Amino acid sequence: MNDRDESEGRSDDGKGGEESAHELRISKIRNGTVIDHIAGGHAPDVLAILGIDSATDEVVSVGMNVPSDRLGYKDVVKIEGRELSQDEVEVISLVAPAASINIIREYDVIEKNRVERPASVEGVLSCPNRNCITTADEPVATRFEVLDDGVRCLYCGTIIRRRLTDHIDV
Repeated sequence: MNDRDESEGRSDDGKGGEESAHELRISKIRNGTVIDHIAGGHAPDVLAILGIDSATDEVVSVGMNVPSDRLGYKDVVKIEGRELSQDEVEVISLVAPAASINIIREYDVIEKNRVERPASVEGVLSCPNRNCITTADEPVATRFEVLDDGVRCLYCGTIIRRRLTDHIDV
């Protein structure tokens, strides 16, 4: 699979024929979401954001470290029977700013959008500062300003630059 096939398996003749030695195929999905152009190695972060693990019953296909003209290597996540909420897309944009979200219906891409990093996110991350007003003891939703290299709590100023997925609260 490469950037030109948009990860929906268009690399063969459409009849199940052989692929070239330079391409990888992940089966098409009938309905659902394809998250493409995730930086190589970050598919597990996207799965964590979406609450997908071995205990979920969703059908998920993951391609990791797939050669990509644009990214060098990319990851791809396909989720059958699920379309993402705007909150989920915004949080994904924090760990995969080059990602594109493809909505699939009856095997066709009906909508394709690149993620856009929001200026701020509200209620989707927890602040690691135990003294922040947004702790579980207070009824205040978290708000974070999105930075180039992380996020900053708008209440206490704490900056999260690493392991953002440890603070997901979607």
